[in-house]
Amino acid sequence: MSINPMKWAIPGAFLFLLGCESPSGNIITGEGFPNPNPVVTTEWGELPAGRVWGHTAGIDIDPTDGHIWGYERCGAGGGGGAVGGSLNCDSNPVDPIFKFDRNTGDVLANFGAGILVLPHGIHVDYDGNVWVTDLVANESGTKGQQVHKFSPDGELLMSLGVAGQAGNDSAHFNGPNDVIVAADGSVFVSDGHNGQNMRTAAALEEGRQAGQTGRIMKFAADGTFIREWGQLGTDHGDFRTPHALEIDSENRLWVTDRGNHRLELFDLDGNYLESRYSYGRISGIFITDDDTVYAIDSESDPIRHVNWIAGVRIGPLDEDRITAFIPGYPDETRGYHYSAGEGIAVASDGTVFVAEGPSSIPISKGAFTVYSAD
Repeated sequence: MSINPMKWAIPGAFLFLLGCESPSGNIITGEGFPNPNPVVTTEWGELPAGRVWGHTAGIDIDPTDGHIWGYERCGAGGGGGAVGGSLNCDSNPVDPIFKFDRNTGDVLANFGAGILVLPHGIHVDYDGNVWVTDLVANESGTKGQQVHKFSPDGELLMSLGVAGQAGNDSAHFNGPNDVIVAADGSVFVSDGHNGQNMRTAAALEEGRQAGQTGRIMKFAADGTFIREWGQLGTDHGDFRTPHALEIDSENRLWVTDRGNHRLELFDLDGNYLESRYSYGRISGIFITDDDTVYAIDSESDPIRHVNWIAGVRIGPLDEDRITAFIPGYPDETRGYHYSAGEGIAVASDGTVFVAEGPSSIPISKGAFTVYSAD
């Protein structure tokens, strides 16, 4: 299904917001910025016969061949439902992990059945191995709360964390969001999904006392724990849901601190470097080989981030500045805020691939959407 969103006018009622305009546009509404990818193809990618698209949050580009890796949550959401309910990759153990031909959407690989509960982050390392985080435990406590490494053909090579058990020490995860592997083989995991809903100092302190996490964990290539940093909070170096990770050409680790509406940058030893504030309430990030930052805001809404329009904000690597904007979907449930996906990956030709989360899949109907040029 292809649609042209150019006919969807971004409301201008909020253009009076003072102090929000860059030289070329308004970072909050996206008004005035060019949209480099106006052609939208929803329900992208083939799905095996008899299956229904579930929602997702993760997508990546294979560095060895440029094809697309992603997952869908085994029908969870039923092509339009919410996160909860009994349907997940434990109760419906079909293969959730897909490799798609980037040009045709044909399935090139499909695996992972019986291993995951609710996949959340996905990353393909320099050798083509596929890393997936499993956000929650199943009811029996036998799966989930782990990070898994698969070979390109689906062999399970390594698992981090303790299956089915949450914790806040170095051996456990408590809601692992994303994973990324550096050039030297070091593995970084962002841990803790609940902080985004803690909106007061008292709630954050209660979360810390209860053992909730907002941290980055670093492991050696063989899975040996090295260090961690961060806690639930709002100071620089703290997090309220470190949702996604990226490493740039300067060997800096970018963390989408979704609950704090910012990007946090660190060196690979965990030293805080700087923050960025122009990208919204960010769920996913991708940095291209030409040092362009693509960050997708799926969570701005009338309650959690008033006035901001959901969509993809694009900017240069070394400036906190927006140069382009791809709007999300008009969404009656969010008024003028729109809805957008959670995961993002960008091909070498600039085509943008988006993984649709629980808030956007009722509109997109499929787990993956492609935004391309005219």
